[in-house]
Amino acid sequence: MTETNQALIQITDMTKVFYTDEIETHALSGVHLSVNKGEYVAMSGPSGCGKSTLLSIIGLLDTPTAGRYFLNSKPVENLDFAERARIRNQEIGFIFQSFNLIGDLTVYENVELPLTYRQRMPSVEHKKRVMEALERVGMAHRLKHYPSQLSGGQQQRVAVARALAGHPSILLADEPTGNLDSRNGEAVMELLANLHKDGATICMVTHDPRFAKHAQREIHLFDGKVVAEEELKKLLQETSA
Repeated sequence: MTETNQALIQITDMTKVFYTDEIETHALSGVHLSVNKGEYVAMSGPSGCGKSTLLSIIGLLDTPTAGRYFLNSKPVENLDFAERARIRNQEIGFIFQSFNLIGDLTVYENVELPLTYRQRMPSVEHKKRVMEALERVGMAHRLKHYPSQLSGGQQQRVAVARALAGHPSILLADEPTGNLDSRNGEAVMELLANLHKDGATICMVTHDPRFAKHAQREIHLFDGKVVAEEELKKLLQETSA
C-alpha cells in the first residue's frame, strides 16, 4: 500500500500535563506528528514515554493541554465531550491490549455494539457490516460464541472485527499483542498487515521492536518527545548507565 501524501492526522506542538497533588507531570512535550491516509505507523519507546497518552489523544479519549490536532483536516483538539464521542464512533476504530469484549454478549453482539450508537443506520446495514468484519478476520463461524469460549488470539480477532465494522478512517492499536503468546501475536500482526494492504490506515503502540518492524514507519518517543532512532538508542544507553 502506497501513501497518498494526504494527512489524515496532523498534530502540531502538542503538550499534555497531568496535575496531581501539586505535581506537574509532562506526558507530552511539543509533539509534532503527521500520519497520511493509507499509512501504517508504529509508536515505540520505553515505558512511561508518552506513547499511550498520545494514542489516547489521537483517539479522542483525552484532550491535549496545548497544541493543534487536525483529523481529516478538521480541528478536534477543543471539542466538547459529546462531539468527541460522535466523531470517535464514526472515524476511529480501537484495538486494545485487553480486548475489551463484553462477556455476556456474543461475538456478533460485541462487534455490532458500536454500530448501535449510529441512530440512522438500519439494522440490515448492521448485519451486513458485522458479517463482513467477522469474515475479514476469520471469525464468522464463531458469531454465536461468547468471549469466554474463545482463545486470546480469537478474542483479539473479534476486537479487530469490532473496530472494522464502523468503517473507520483509522485503526488505533494499543499494544494489540500484549496479552498474547508469540504465535498468536504474530497472527494478529499478520492480520493487521493484511488490513493495511487492503487500504487501512493504522497507528499502533508497541514496546516490542519485533512487532514495530511490521509497520511502514516507526516513531520513537522518549520523555514525551518524538526523537530519532539513533537519539533514542543514545538516551536509553545513558539512562541505563
